[in-house]
Amino acid sequence: MIRLHETGREWVYGVLVVVALASLFVFPASRVIEDPIQRRKYKTLQLISLVFAILGAKLAVLAGDRGWPVVPLASPWLWLESGRSITGGLILGHVAAEIAKPIVGFHLPPNDHFAAKLPFSIAIGRLGCLFAGCCRGIPHEGWLSVRYDDEISRYPAPLFEIVFQLAVGFFFIWLVRRRALSGRVFALYLVMYGAFRFATEFLRETPKHALGISVYQYLSVLMIVIGAFGLAVRSRSRTTHIPSPELGGRAGVGGLAS
Repeated sequence: MIRLHETGREWVYGVLVVVALASLFVFPASRVIEDPIQRRKYKTLQLISLVFAILGAKLAVLAGDRGWPVVPLASPWLWLESGRSITGGLILGHVAAEIAKPIVGFHLPPNDHFAAKLPFSIAIGRLGCLFAGCCRGIPHEGWLSVRYDDEISRYPAPLFEIVFQLAVGFFFIWLVRRRALSGRVFALYLVMYGAFRFATEFLRETPKHALGISVYQYLSVLMIVIGAFGLAVRSRSRTTHIPSPELGGRAGVGGLAS
């Protein structure tokens, strides 16, 4: 049994989310682009993807936790007060980047280096969820249960995801170093995370209305479809790049959420 006190520790979540985002910029993916013009375009894509990822993360929480737009918001300020969902952020951030690529004029393959770093960043954010008491699991009594100040034993849902993200992160580093699935690692991540999230959502304390599943599970299915489509298209077109054996080596890259 894991005992955690979340009262007065809400700030931990905010701090770790900032650390998680900052970790993506410690070793910026843009550094592997040799052409300065393409590097500037890539940074523009990063900004576009980030803005829409934040928007998607907010929309997903409002729909998944509060039933919006079916249920009207009690206050417009809930847009700011609501949390963030990785599912919505990944989907809208990725779609926005893909749409923006031809507009910006960026045609290099997707960024496997970013895809290999992303799971570690998400794991840091989930650590904040674990300590702050959000994204809780359903009641469960067991040796691996977690108990917060409400004295209810639960599945440690954030802990399950931390383990998943770390395992995927190391697996992706291995893929990049072996030059495997070039240009398709992020698409693979969408499929893997979508399947993981759909399965573990049954263990999470989220509203489940339509057909007994949550909005996040519908988003997980959408994520799997988008990822599978990306894998199929890029495998068929074989629009790949030549990465270096090391994760930080030089290679062609694509958008932030590609």
